[in-house]
Amino acid sequence: MMTAESEHAAANFEPLRPKLMRVAYRMLGSVADAEDMVQEAFIRWMRTDRTEVREPEAFLRRTVMRLCLDQLKSARHQRETYIGPWLPDPVVEDDEAEDVTLPLMLALERLSPLQRAAFLLHDVFGLGFEEVAAAIQRDPAACRQLAARARAQVREARPRFQVEKQRGLALAEAFYAASRSGDMTALGAMLTADVSAHADGGGKRPAATEPALGFDAVMQQYERVAAWLRVNGSTLVRVGFVNGLPGFVTLEADGELQTTALEIEDGKIAAIYVVRNPDKVRHLH
Repeated sequence: MMTAESEHAAANFEPLRPKLMRVAYRMLGSVADAEDMVQEAFIRWMRTDRTEVREPEAFLRRTVMRLCLDQLKSARHQRETYIGPWLPDPVVEDDEAEDVTLPLMLALERLSPLQRAAFLLHDVFGLGFEEVAAAIQRDPAACRQLAARARAQVREARPRFQVEKQRGLALAEAFYAASRSGDMTALGAMLTADVSAHADGGGKRPAATEPALGFDAVMQQYERVAAWLRVNGSTLVRVGFVNGLPGFVTLEADGELQTTALEIEDGKIAAIYVVRNPDKVRHLH
């Protein structure tokens, strides 16, 4: 049974949970793992001597970040043996993400865990290097170097072309209609010459094990997809922003959800990201 003091501590934690989830998810790319890290931070918060904690939010952010750094060690090994392209768990919202889009999350995957932590805490969440240093247990000068190296590597993943919200959603709806009906002329008119398509099935649902690169390869892939869908069908669940990109959620013939996110450059689709792994879409049900 919780004491009044414990109930007060739990009540103080809950408003911080969404912020901590943002940190954990952007570090790990997995909703379930992020939830586990935040829940472990909650357990540690309840066990700690809170009279010694001057800034609960900073204390909890440090706790979550250290848990994520430990988690990344095992996650890296899992991704080395992952079947096909790895994409982060899809987060579907009505508006664009204000900080980290899917291409940037993929770029973060190429960083070391410490570089990723320094970049996210400083460049994305706006913390000073003193607090970054406290969170990842390095001195401020080292954190500056980590963030600078990370910044140089992910610079190209920052959105270079901003798409107006309604235009992006309209393009997502048009892509859904063309890809499901097999209107390849309409589909082709939406794609850039160097478009790519990435599908994450995780070995648990059918998906291409290599990205399709270039206009011809993507068109051929979607010709096959359209032929299959003419027989099996696909139902649009909602249109929105998937990891900050225009996209949609569908219910496929096998009863599983699927997300599609579209990276847009100069009004055309430059990359298509499809998540089919049932473990990664379970939280959307």
